Amino acid sequence: MADILFFGRLSGLRASGPEAPTDSRAFRRALEARFPELADPGVRMVVNQVMVATEPVPIAPGDEIAFLAPMSGG
Repeated sequence: MADILFFGRLSGLRASGPEAPTDSRAFRRALEARFPELADPGVRMVVNQVMVATEPVPIAPGDEIAFLAPMSGG
């Protein structure tokens, strides 16, 4: 089971990766139940250093999962 990486304004969150195979859509929905801020449409999910687009991708225990909050600056 891998830790999940959170960046930007999400960096205070802590969670672990899945214990059984799943897909990115189901896994994200499960995390959104615990962390409603992940439901923001600007938050991007990355699995094994590949940005998840619209299609769910498989996730296995040990995969690297990251959530990227929208950045702002000037």
